[in-house]
Amino acid sequence: MQEHARRFLTDDEKARIEESVRAAEKRTEGEIVVMVVGSSHHYPLSGMIGGILFGTAAALLAALLSGFDSMWHFLGFFVPSFALSSEIVKRWFPLKRLFVSRSDMDEEVEEAAIGSFYKNRVYDTRNHTGILIYISLFEHRVRILADRGISKRVDQSRWEALTAMITKGIKEKRQASAICKAIVRCGEILEEVFPAGEENANEIGDSVVIGH
Repeated sequence: MQEHARRFLTDDEKARIEESVRAAEKRTEGEIVVMVVGSSHHYPLSGMIGGILFGTAAALLAALLSGFDSMWHFLGFFVPSFALSSEIVKRWFPLKRLFVSRSDMDEEVEEAAIGSFYKNRVYDTRNHTGILIYISLFEHRVRILADRGISKRVDQSRWEALTAMITKGIKEKRQASAICKAIVRCGEILEEVFPAGEENANEIGDSVVIGH
């Protein structure tokens, strides 16, 4: 999954995003962190459910074609079919996604985004002006989490508009441009409430964070 996240952006695209972060942060006390992960959770049940479904179908077909004469005959086909199907479901994102509910994805992405907010110390700024742009590829979800200094003064709907912008860009295969555009807009919003002062230290690194 981490490899999928690494391939999501080229080195040039990462450099463009990091430059956009630096430019945005020159205008505000806000600190912007962009994080990309392959998946927010392993969803182990998806492999089991998919394995049972496809394994049963494959075993029934094989047993019927070879002359089904006992349950042991069926099980002899089912066990390897289940193992193979389960591994395929685990490794192939489009298929695996069929066996994970939208509510489970929403819950896991939200939990992982909050965990990443603290793990990457986005909260650790002088005026609590950190913001995390969290992109989870398997789930096709984007979350923007703002620290309490920002959330008190900026309505959540403004961040939701930016998540929609990034999500749309990813679907259209122009992820880097969409992320850069969202960062610019993020900087403009932050500048309204936390304009850059005389001492505008860079409190968090600008590099794109690649997670698991």
